[in-house]
Amino acid sequence: MPVKASRSSAERAFQGVQHAFTAHVRDPEGVAAPSGIEDRRMGIYRDLLYNNVESFLANSFPVLRRIHDDRGWHALVRDYFRAHRAHTPLFPRMPQEFVQYLERERCGEEGDFPFLAELAHYEWVEIALSLDPRDIGFEGIDPDGDLLAGAPAASPLAWPLACDFPVHRISPDHLPAAPPEQPTYLVVYRDRADHVGFMELNPVTARLLELVREEGGRTGRNLLLQIASELRHPEPESVVAGGSQALRELRDRDIVIGTKRG
Repeated sequence: MPVKASRSSAERAFQGVQHAFTAHVRDPEGVAAPSGIEDRRMGIYRDLLYNNVESFLANSFPVLRRIHDDRGWHALVRDYFRAHRAHTPLFPRMPQEFVQYLERERCGEEGDFPFLAELAHYEWVEIALSLDPRDIGFEGIDPDGDLLAGAPAASPLAWPLACDFPVHRISPDHLPAAPPEQPTYLVVYRDRADHVGFMELNPVTARLLELVREEGGRTGRNLLLQIASELRHPEPESVVAGGSQALRELRDRDIVIGTKRG
């Protein structure tokens, strides 16, 4: 019994050192280092861990990094490093953790770009699609099927986005202070050659893709007639004609992959 009690006490003491160590590494300015550890040695861990995280995020979110000066970028990453509690230790999941931090925890700090979370989410989608282990999969699909007479099928590797800001245009030379009147519709996709790209959609094509992605076997023509009805368009056949061209463009990019068989 005395041996077990001594071991338990030692374990608790060691865990206390671990917690103090990690708390200091997370927030070196706000939390003192554990006593008895040379600061030079602590500095190695402080720099190594932070630099690994910062470098990985900078590579994962290149536009986000470019629009920040060094001071602003490191302040952002430091706050993430200090405040966020990740739910996975896997580095490939860190970009998603960073997006969650921006969407749920950051809450618009003074000086933040108003599109910060949306831009990060857009860049993360590109990462997620590049890492998705799935193939497009053409089982049960006629790649050359009639997109109006048949039921169009959407690729599982095509992610539609509706954004307040035109995130695909943001750069150091284009930093909108307020969202435009109309939302921006995008679809980010990975084609059969594993190339990740994006396509800007008008509202009608965005609605069409939304309907295609819904479960069911409705023909492309029926989907377009529904849209014409929603728009109260006086010439439904012109909507069908324009939508037919849109479906072909979506298929050319492997966003729509053909029609469902049977």
